[in-house]
Amino acid sequence: MNAQCHHRSSLGFDRVFNLLNNAQRLQSVDLWPPYDIVKLGDAGYAITMAVAGFGQSDLDVTQERNVLIIKGGKAQKQEGEYLHRGIGG
Repeated sequence: MNAQCHHRSSLGFDRVFNLLNNAQRLQSVDLWPPYDIVKLGDAGYAITMAVAGFGQSDLDVTQERNVLIIKGGKAQKQEGEYLHRGIGG
């Protein structure tokens, strides 16, 4: 019997993307920006997120263990007291 063992540089990320998909199903769509995940062969993935209104300097992308963390924030201009903010909030 011949057993072959293939080692990939993205080992473990399949589980991360499965967790992302499962989390999306459990959460309200309003909590997530739209995103695409494209598998680029056996060695990588490309993630595209719609982050309208944010520049590259407004985003922080890090990885801790098996978790990809994407945070966004902007300095807020206070122009009155918002009772509801649904546009650009």
